[in-house]
Amino acid sequence: MIPLKYNLRSLTVRKTSNLLAVFGVALVVFVLAAALMLSAGIRKTLTSSGRDDVAIVIRKGSEAELSSSIEDPLVGLIITQPGVAEVGGRPAGVGEAVVVIALEKVGAVGFTNLQVRGIAPENQVLDRPMRIVKGRAAKPGSDEVMIGKRLEGRFRGMDMGSSFELRRNRPATVVGVFSAEGASYESEVWVDRDTLRSAFGLAGVVSSVRARLTSPSAFEQFRAGVEQDKRLGLEALTERKYYDRLSEGTSLFITVLGSVIAIFCSLGAMIGAMITMYGAVAHRIREIGTLRALGFPRSHDLASFLIESLLLSAAGGVIGCLGALAIGSVEISMMNFQSWSEVVFRLEPTPTALLVALSCAGFMGLLGGFLPAIRAARVSALAAMRG
Repeated sequence: MIPLKYNLRSLTVRKTSNLLAVFGVALVVFVLAAALMLSAGIRKTLTSSGRDDVAIVIRKGSEAELSSSIEDPLVGLIITQPGVAEVGGRPAGVGEAVVVIALEKVGAVGFTNLQVRGIAPENQVLDRPMRIVKGRAAKPGSDEVMIGKRLEGRFRGMDMGSSFELRRNRPATVVGVFSAEGASYESEVWVDRDTLRSAFGLAGVVSSVRARLTSPSAFEQFRAGVEQDKRLGLEALTERKYYDRLSEGTSLFITVLGSVIAIFCSLGAMIGAMITMYGAVAHRIREIGTLRALGFPRSHDLASFLIESLLLSAAGGVIGCLGALAIGSVEISMMNFQSWSEVVFRLEPTPTALLVALSCAGFMGLLGGFLPAIRAARVSALAAMRG
């Protein structure tokens, strides 16, 4: 077998063309890894909002809370179903109202939708992972709001002590900032439920009902009780399942878009790698003849040039993955197609995303170097020695 150090030395000869090939592969890997990390990031942000021991009930046929509507009298019926836990002698359930408002982004042109959640005082029975990091909680019945920490400073009026229009001529003041362990709640505005319903004419209805269950295994019993009366037209899901469904459309869109861009870029990268390797074959034609004269068979020439191509692609793959990891701490906001509201999240560098991106680099190196390697293997020893 031709020594590996021969391939490493050969790569240092044609530095410019090799660097361009590495850059092309790195660009493709960066785009693909970033797209997969984006998809994983939004999926993690949304699914981390849900729990298996909390059920959410929405109107059957609704894609999200925003398009759901449940009358107040049904709330009591829902939270008294079998399987619901009790806190302080009362069922651990509550109805919440959800709307979206348009606010101007800081440092950008135009408006975007933000989700506003109307919560009731008994909301604490759900035991959400929420803590106030600045200010205080909004007072019930007031025009005060709390905002998720990922909204702070990103939109007009989203700062402590600032105000924005909850609705036209209905200003709301930010009195607190809360965190929720990276969940999508950090991209929401929380206000008193009655204040929200009064401002948007939603008296007597809620968007969803959440119930804390005695255990995850109690969900099927709860769901059967909620959905048994078909006239009510209600659907029960675990919170985790609900948020997983919310993330499907957006994460699929990001993955497909990123993959399509990566495919087109990879074609250019493979052509670049192929040109580089063809140039290497032409430049080292006498070396190939010498190796053949020393007794190395054609298969070793083929393997040698494939190894060089794979080394180039591996270098590009590592650089591309490092570039994607470098932007892993950047917060990105985009529209969730199910809830039609802005969600702020971080890229999630999962092992799967990095392995897929590196595998793509290897595939490009293999395809880009295959034909030039065959060309090198077919050169006769006599013709190669003659140049």
